[in-house]
Amino acid sequence: MREELIVSGRMNPHIDPQLQIWEWHIPAYLFLGGLAAGILFFAGYFFIKGKSEEYPTAVKLAPIITPVLIVLGLVFLFLDLKHKLYFWRLYTAIKLESPMSWGAWTLMFIMPLSGIWAALNIESLFPKWDWKFDFVKNAIKWLRNYQKPIAWAMMILSVILGIYTGILLSAFNARPLWNTSILGPLFLVSGMSTGAAAIIILSKSKKERHTFAQIDLLLIAIELFLIVHMFMGFRASSQVQIDASEMFLGGDFTAPFWVFVVGLGLVIPAALEVMEMRNKKVPYMVAPALVLMGGLLFRFIMAYAGQMSRWLY
Repeated sequence: MREELIVSGRMNPHIDPQLQIWEWHIPAYLFLGGLAAGILFFAGYFFIKGKSEEYPTAVKLAPIITPVLIVLGLVFLFLDLKHKLYFWRLYTAIKLESPMSWGAWTLMFIMPLSGIWAALNIESLFPKWDWKFDFVKNAIKWLRNYQKPIAWAMMILSVILGIYTGILLSAFNARPLWNTSILGPLFLVSGMSTGAAAIIILSKSKKERHTFAQIDLLLIAIELFLIVHMFMGFRASSQVQIDASEMFLGGDFTAPFWVFVVGLGLVIPAALEVMEMRNKKVPYMVAPALVLMGGLLFRFIMAYAGQMSRWLY
């Protein structure tokens, strides 16, 4: 018989409180928001550069799905709300210090802009498209005169939306895993990468796919750089953040994160994209599909692991 002396209740599992209020709705919303932001950014950028005909998928086709992505993300966000009938109160004030306020107002403006952009380009993709009502046709004709300012606004708002998805988590100072300034840029770059991946999947042009494979390769390199420096920051920080990082460095999230997010979601797609650009026979849809999978899993893992991290000291 072996006698053990328990000096702290923290040696027992589930003694310390864990934040368990965010389930699958929030990471799914963060993924869809980042994906929509990435697509809209590239649409606005290449339109302003005058390359609409050279990259039609990026400028015209892919943005058509962004209103659906944003609406679906808002549905998930609504389902997560505790007091659903009071969501409108977010729009009764503007609080610059609140990420929630930034996100609510950004979504308020970017959603109609994404719908307008889709409406402006749908006729070029579907020649038989008929708006039926003259007032809609006149409105579309009038909006074409302001397409460039719309593209600029869409680009700026998409960057805010992409970085907000990370800042939403990093604003929770009580959760050491989320409490890092790298999380905002990391989520932004990840969203841009998933946007580029979606364009590659939808595109039928080899030139366009190669261009976005190069863009995605650069974004993956930046994402890996940020991930490494995020953990370097954790390891050089306070004990609670060291403990939070250990969930990914030998803890429960080690295999899911490094195998599925970093390995299958970043490193392997990067290798496949390099091979494709060197004219190797590689199914072009595999790499972007893995990037999308990695981006989704990244948000799920960060959301759940962050709720498990806590202050003990």
